[in-house]
Amino acid sequence: MSQHHASHPGHQHGHDHGHGHHGSTHLDWSEMASLLERQAEIASPAYTEAAAWLGTLAPVQGVRRILDVGSGPGVVTSLLAEAFPAAEAVAVDGAPELLTRARDRAEARGLGARVSTRHAELPEGIAALGQADLVWAGNSLHHMGDQSAALAEFAGILNPGGLVVLVEGGLPRRHLPQNIGIGRPGLEARLDAAHTAWFGEMRAELPGSKNEPDDWRALLAGAGLTPAGTRTFLVDVPAPVSPAVRELVLAHYERLRDGLAARLDTDDKETLDRLLDPADALSLHHRTDLFHLTAHTVHTARKG
Repeated sequence: MSQHHASHPGHQHGHDHGHGHHGSTHLDWSEMASLLERQAEIASPAYTEAAAWLGTLAPVQGVRRILDVGSGPGVVTSLLAEAFPAAEAVAVDGAPELLTRARDRAEARGLGARVSTRHAELPEGIAALGQADLVWAGNSLHHMGDQSAALAEFAGILNPGGLVVLVEGGLPRRHLPQNIGIGRPGLEARLDAAHTAWFGEMRAELPGSKNEPDDWRALLAGAGLTPAGTRTFLVDVPAPVSPAVRELVLAHYERLRDGLAARLDTDDKETLDRLLDPADALSLHHRTDLFHLTAHTVHTARKG
Protein backbone atom coordinates (compact mmCIF):
# COMPACT_ATOMS: atom_id res chain seq x y z
CA MET A 1 0.00 0.00 0.00
CA SER A 2 1.35 3.39 -0.83
CA GLN A 3 0.97 5.59 2.13
CA HIS A 4 2.09 9.02 1.51
CA HIS A 5 0.21 11.91 2.53
CA ALA A 6 -3.20 10.92 2.38
CA SER A 7 -5.63 11.47 5.04
CA HIS A 8 -8.57 12.84 3.36
CA PRO A 9 -10.62 11.99 0.39
CA GLY A 10 -9.06 15.09 -0.79
CA HIS A 11 -8.07 16.55 2.51
CA GLN A 12 -4.53 17.62 2.90
CA HIS A 13 -1.77 15.33 1.48
CA GLY A 14 0.73 15.65 -1.49
CA HIS A 15 2.15 15.49 1.54
CA ASP A 16 -1.29 15.86 2.18
CA HIS A 17 -4.37 14.16 1.98
CA GLY A 18 -5.81 13.05 -1.14
CA HIS A 19 -7.77 9.94 -0.57
CA GLY A 20 -9.29 7.90 -3.26
CA HIS A 21 -12.81 7.13 -2.36
CA HIS A 22 -15.14 6.22 -5.10
CA GLY A 23 -17.72 5.06 -2.63
CA SER A 24 -15.28 2.77 -0.87
CA THR A 25 -12.31 3.17 1.39
CA HIS A 26 -9.90 1.81 -1.24
CA LEU A 27 -7.19 4.25 -2.29
CA ASP A 28 -6.07 4.38 -5.91
CA TRP A 29 -2.60 5.85 -5.55
CA SER A 30 -1.42 5.85 -9.15
CA GLU A 31 -4.47 7.87 -10.15
CA MET A 32 -3.60 10.32 -7.41
CA ALA A 33 0.07 10.74 -8.27
CA SER A 34 -0.16 14.22 -9.80
CA LEU A 35 -2.61 15.39 -7.16
CA LEU A 36 -0.26 14.26 -4.39
CA GLU A 37 2.67 15.86 -6.14
CA ARG A 38 0.91 19.23 -6.57
CA GLN A 39 -0.30 19.21 -2.96
CA ALA A 40 3.23 18.58 -1.73
CA GLU A 41 4.73 21.23 -3.98
CA ILE A 42 2.31 23.85 -2.66
CA ALA A 43 3.17 22.76 0.91
CA SER A 44 6.93 22.76 0.15
CA PRO A 45 7.72 25.99 2.03
CA ALA A 46 6.16 24.48 5.19
CA TYR A 47 8.06 21.20 4.73
CA THR A 48 11.30 23.08 4.07
CA GLU A 49 10.75 24.98 7.33
CA ALA A 50 10.03 21.71 9.14
CA ALA A 51 13.21 20.12 7.73
CA ALA A 52 15.27 23.12 8.92
CA TRP A 53 13.74 22.71 12.40
CA LEU A 54 14.74 19.02 12.39
CA GLY A 55 18.29 20.21 11.73
CA THR A 56 18.20 21.85 15.17
CA LEU A 57 17.18 18.53 16.78
CA ALA A 58 19.66 16.26 14.98
CA PRO A 59 23.29 17.03 14.01
CA VAL A 60 22.97 17.94 10.32
CA GLN A 61 26.28 16.38 9.27
CA GLY A 62 25.65 13.35 11.49
CA VAL A 63 22.46 12.31 9.67
CA ARG A 64 23.75 9.82 7.10
CA ARG A 65 20.62 7.84 6.18
CA ILE A 66 17.03 9.06 5.99
CA LEU A 67 13.96 6.90 5.33
CA ASP A 68 10.86 8.68 4.00
CA VAL A 69 8.29 5.99 4.83
CA GLY A 70 5.22 6.24 2.63
CA SER A 71 7.04 8.77 0.46
CA GLY A 72 4.50 9.06 -2.32
CA PRO A 73 5.98 11.05 -5.22
CA GLY A 74 9.02 11.98 -3.14
CA VAL A 75 8.66 15.75 -2.83
CA VAL A 76 9.64 15.60 0.84
CA THR A 77 12.38 13.00 0.18
CA SER A 78 14.23 15.56 -1.94
CA LEU A 79 13.61 18.36 0.57
CA LEU A 80 15.09 16.21 3.36
CA ALA A 81 18.11 15.35 1.18
CA GLU A 82 18.67 19.09 0.66
CA ALA A 83 18.34 19.84 4.39
CA PHE A 84 20.78 17.04 5.36
CA PRO A 85 23.60 17.25 2.79
CA ALA A 86 25.60 14.29 4.21
CA ALA A 87 22.63 11.92 4.01
CA GLU A 88 21.42 9.28 1.65
CA ALA A 89 17.62 9.66 1.50
CA VAL A 90 15.44 6.70 0.60
CA ALA A 91 11.87 7.10 -0.67
CA VAL A 92 9.91 4.06 0.57
CA ASP A 93 6.47 3.35 -0.87
CA GLY A 94 4.21 0.55 -2.04
CA ALA A 95 3.33 2.21 -5.37
CA PRO A 96 6.02 1.84 -8.06
CA GLU A 97 4.53 4.68 -10.15
CA LEU A 98 5.00 7.09 -7.24
CA LEU A 99 8.59 5.93 -6.72
CA THR A 100 9.33 6.62 -10.38
CA ARG A 101 8.20 10.21 -9.79
CA ALA A 102 10.36 10.39 -6.67
CA ARG A 103 13.41 9.27 -8.67
CA ASP A 104 12.71 11.70 -11.53
CA ARG A 105 12.27 14.58 -9.09
CA ALA A 106 15.56 13.84 -7.32
CA GLU A 107 17.40 13.65 -10.66
CA ALA A 108 15.88 16.95 -11.77
CA ARG A 109 17.07 18.60 -8.55
CA GLY A 110 20.61 17.26 -8.93
CA LEU A 111 20.14 14.83 -6.03
CA GLY A 112 20.23 11.59 -8.00
CA ALA A 113 23.44 10.41 -6.30
CA ARG A 114 21.92 10.70 -2.80
CA VAL A 115 18.25 9.84 -3.29
CA SER A 116 17.19 6.26 -3.93
CA THR A 117 13.85 4.47 -3.87
CA ARG A 118 12.68 1.29 -2.21
CA HIS A 119 9.48 -0.57 -3.03
CA ALA A 120 8.01 -1.98 0.19
CA GLU A 121 4.60 -2.97 1.44
CA LEU A 122 3.98 -1.24 4.74
CA PRO A 123 4.03 -1.95 7.59
CA GLU A 124 5.27 -5.49 6.80
CA GLY A 125 8.44 -4.28 5.10
CA ILE A 126 9.67 -1.82 7.76
CA ALA A 127 12.13 -4.13 9.51
CA ALA A 128 13.91 -4.88 6.21
CA LEU A 129 14.62 -1.21 5.39
CA GLY A 130 17.93 -1.15 7.28
CA GLN A 131 19.16 1.29 9.92
CA ALA A 132 18.54 5.04 9.68
CA ASP A 133 19.34 8.25 11.53
CA LEU A 134 16.01 9.83 10.65
CA VAL A 135 12.70 8.11 9.87
CA TRP A 136 10.07 10.47 8.43
CA ALA A 137 6.47 9.21 8.20
CA GLY A 138 4.31 11.91 6.64
CA ASN A 139 0.62 11.09 6.97
CA SER A 140 1.49 7.44 6.48
CA LEU A 141 1.29 5.98 10.00
CA HIS A 142 -2.51 6.27 10.00
CA HIS A 143 -2.58 3.84 7.05
CA MET A 144 -1.09 1.14 9.28
CA GLY A 145 -3.64 -0.82 11.31
CA ASP A 146 -1.53 -1.21 14.45
CA GLN A 147 0.20 2.15 14.82
CA SER A 148 1.98 1.17 18.06
CA ALA A 149 3.50 -1.90 16.42
CA ALA A 150 4.64 0.18 13.41
CA LEU A 151 6.28 2.74 15.72
CA ALA A 152 8.07 -0.06 17.58
CA GLU A 153 9.42 -1.20 14.18
CA PHE A 154 10.56 2.37 13.41
CA ALA A 155 12.34 2.46 16.79
CA GLY A 156 14.00 -0.84 15.93
CA ILE A 157 15.61 0.48 12.72
CA LEU A 158 16.69 3.80 14.26
CA ASN A 159 20.34 4.36 15.14
CA PRO A 160 21.04 5.57 18.71
CA GLY A 161 20.32 9.31 18.92
CA GLY A 162 18.22 9.11 15.73
CA LEU A 163 14.85 10.76 15.22
CA VAL A 164 11.41 9.46 14.30
CA VAL A 165 9.32 12.20 12.72
CA LEU A 166 5.54 11.87 12.31
CA VAL A 167 3.40 14.28 10.35
CA GLU A 168 -0.06 13.66 11.77
CA GLY A 169 -2.96 15.91 12.63
CA GLY A 170 -2.78 19.63 12.16
CA LEU A 171 -5.78 21.43 10.72
CA PRO A 172 -8.18 20.53 7.90
CA ARG A 173 -7.69 22.38 4.64
CA ARG A 174 -9.80 25.42 3.97
CA HIS A 175 -10.45 26.83 0.50
CA LEU A 176 -13.67 28.81 0.81
CA PRO A 177 -15.30 31.37 3.12
CA GLN A 178 -18.26 30.32 5.31
CA ASN A 179 -20.84 31.91 3.02
CA ILE A 180 -20.16 31.08 -0.62
CA GLY A 181 -23.49 32.27 -2.01
CA ILE A 182 -24.65 28.70 -2.73
CA GLY A 183 -26.50 26.42 -0.31
CA ARG A 184 -26.15 26.62 3.47
CA PRO A 185 -23.07 28.32 4.95
CA GLY A 186 -20.45 26.03 6.51
CA LEU A 187 -20.06 23.50 3.68
CA GLU A 188 -16.44 22.67 4.52
CA ALA A 189 -17.24 21.84 8.15
CA ARG A 190 -19.89 19.36 6.97
CA LEU A 191 -17.45 17.85 4.48
CA ASP A 192 -15.00 17.44 7.38
CA ALA A 193 -17.64 15.57 9.39
CA ALA A 194 -18.40 13.24 6.45
CA HIS A 195 -14.69 12.67 5.95
CA THR A 196 -14.17 11.87 9.64
CA ALA A 197 -16.79 9.11 9.37
CA TRP A 198 -15.10 7.78 6.21
CA PHE A 199 -11.67 7.93 7.85
CA GLY A 200 -12.87 5.87 10.84
CA GLU A 201 -14.17 3.18 8.48
CA MET A 202 -10.93 3.23 6.47
CA ARG A 203 -8.92 2.70 9.69
CA ALA A 204 -11.24 -0.08 10.90
CA GLU A 205 -10.75 -2.00 7.63
CA LEU A 206 -6.94 -1.97 7.79
CA PRO A 207 -5.22 -5.31 8.51
CA GLY A 208 -4.55 -5.71 12.23
CA SER A 209 -6.45 -2.50 12.94
CA LYS A 210 -6.32 -1.36 16.58
CA ASN A 211 -8.56 1.38 17.87
CA GLU A 212 -6.38 3.58 20.06
CA PRO A 213 -6.35 7.33 20.72
CA ASP A 214 -4.23 9.55 18.45
CA ASP A 215 -1.99 10.61 21.33
CA TRP A 216 1.15 10.74 19.20
CA ARG A 217 3.47 11.72 22.03
CA ALA A 218 2.23 8.80 24.15
CA LEU A 219 2.47 6.40 21.19
CA LEU A 220 6.08 7.48 20.53
CA ALA A 221 6.96 7.09 24.22
CA GLY A 222 5.26 3.67 24.20
CA ALA A 223 7.65 2.61 21.43
CA GLY A 224 10.57 3.35 23.79
CA LEU A 225 11.38 6.73 22.21
CA THR A 226 11.86 10.08 23.97
CA PRO A 227 9.55 12.81 22.62
CA ALA A 228 11.75 15.64 21.30
CA GLY A 229 9.24 18.35 20.44
CA THR A 230 6.16 19.07 18.33
CA ARG A 231 5.64 21.99 15.97
CA THR A 232 2.98 22.97 13.46
CA PHE A 233 3.78 24.51 10.08
CA LEU A 234 1.38 26.69 8.13
CA VAL A 235 0.56 26.47 4.43
CA ASP A 236 -1.01 29.80 3.55
CA VAL A 237 -1.92 30.65 -0.05
CA PRO A 238 -4.33 33.60 0.03
CA ALA A 239 -6.77 34.64 -2.69
CA PRO A 240 -6.37 35.23 -5.56
CA VAL A 241 -4.71 31.87 -6.21
CA SER A 242 -2.59 30.76 -9.18
CA PRO A 243 -4.08 28.50 -11.87
CA ALA A 244 -2.05 25.58 -10.39
CA VAL A 245 -3.65 26.04 -6.95
CA ARG A 246 -7.10 26.41 -8.53
CA GLU A 247 -6.56 23.09 -10.37
CA LEU A 248 -5.54 21.42 -7.12
CA VAL A 249 -8.68 22.69 -5.35
CA LEU A 250 -10.85 21.48 -8.24
CA ALA A 251 -9.26 18.02 -8.09
CA HIS A 252 -9.74 17.98 -4.30
CA TYR A 253 -13.44 18.80 -4.62
CA GLU A 254 -13.97 16.27 -7.42
CA ARG A 255 -12.58 13.58 -5.13
CA LEU A 256 -14.78 14.76 -2.26
CA ARG A 257 -17.86 14.60 -4.47
CA ASP A 258 -16.96 11.12 -5.75
CA GLY A 259 -15.99 9.78 -2.35
CA LEU A 260 -18.41 11.39 0.07
CA ALA A 261 -21.58 11.82 -2.00
CA ALA A 262 -23.39 9.01 -0.17
CA ARG A 263 -22.71 10.72 3.17
CA LEU A 264 -23.99 14.18 2.20
CA ASP A 265 -27.50 15.59 2.09
CA THR A 266 -29.11 16.62 -1.22
CA ASP A 267 -28.47 20.31 -0.63
CA ASP A 268 -24.72 19.83 -0.13
CA LYS A 269 -24.47 17.48 -3.12
CA GLU A 270 -26.14 20.14 -5.28
CA THR A 271 -23.71 22.73 -3.91
CA LEU A 272 -20.75 20.51 -4.84
CA ASP A 273 -22.16 20.00 -8.34
CA ARG A 274 -22.44 23.77 -8.81
CA LEU A 275 -18.93 24.34 -7.43
CA LEU A 276 -17.59 21.90 -10.05
CA ASP A 277 -19.65 23.19 -13.00
CA PRO A 278 -17.49 25.38 -15.28
CA ALA A 279 -20.65 27.03 -16.63
CA ASP A 280 -21.63 28.31 -13.15
CA ALA A 281 -20.34 31.80 -12.34
CA LEU A 282 -20.03 30.80 -8.65
CA SER A 283 -18.06 27.62 -9.39
CA LEU A 284 -14.50 26.94 -8.26
CA HIS A 285 -13.47 27.57 -11.88
CA HIS A 286 -14.31 31.29 -11.57
CA ARG A 287 -14.38 32.28 -7.89
CA THR A 288 -12.14 35.14 -6.75
CA ASP A 289 -12.41 34.17 -3.05
CA LEU A 290 -10.65 30.82 -3.39
CA PHE A 291 -7.63 30.25 -1.10
CA HIS A 292 -5.57 27.33 0.26
CA LEU A 293 -4.94 27.24 3.99
CA THR A 294 -3.88 24.33 6.19
CA ALA A 295 -1.42 23.36 8.91
CA HIS A 296 0.75 20.26 9.30
CA THR A 297 1.77 19.12 12.78
CA VAL A 298 5.18 17.44 13.09
CA HIS A 299 5.86 15.19 16.12
CA THR A 300 9.43 14.09 16.88
CA ALA A 301 11.02 11.55 19.22
CA ARG A 302 14.59 10.45 19.79
CA LYS A 303 16.10 7.04 20.40
CA GLY A 304 18.05 6.91 23.65
